[in-house]
Amino acid sequence: MPLETVESQQPTTSVAGPDRSTRAHVLVQFVKFGIVGVSNTTLTFVVYTLLLKEFGVWYLLASAIGFAVGATNGFLLNRRWTFRDHVGDSLTPVRWAVVQSGGLAINEGLLYALVDGASFDKLVAQAMAIVVVTVSTFLVNRAWTFRVHPAVASAEGEGEV
Repeated sequence: MPLETVESQQPTTSVAGPDRSTRAHVLVQFVKFGIVGVSNTTLTFVVYTLLLKEFGVWYLLASAIGFAVGATNGFLLNRRWTFRDHVGDSLTPVRWAVVQSGGLAINEGLLYALVDGASFDKLVAQAMAIVVVTVSTFLVNRAWTFRVHPAVASAEGEGEV
């Protein structure tokens, strides 16, 4: 019987990290986020290029419009597909908008600096800015926009005492 007591006192998960199913879930989520990111980047760049080359729209305005299209696509796909198990609240879209607004500001600043300051081609400059902004917004959205927030998590746990 002492053996049973010792076994029951051992934790069910390793101190070293999450179990395999949790790691697999995070990996699948990461891959989905990456797929959505590629679609956002593609949409952003296609809209930017069309507005710039076909319609003659000023490059900074074309960039902002393209960014808005990509960001909207990203929110909808991430919320419905990548983070569908995320228990969001009414502030999730607000957090997304804050992150994307910051991303847009970074994008516009980099684009202006690269085109007007460093004389890069407008398409090359946009491609470079997109890389920086994509990594930045991914990290912030993962950590803040789509994480489980304490108010939501504690509200779920209240009835389970």
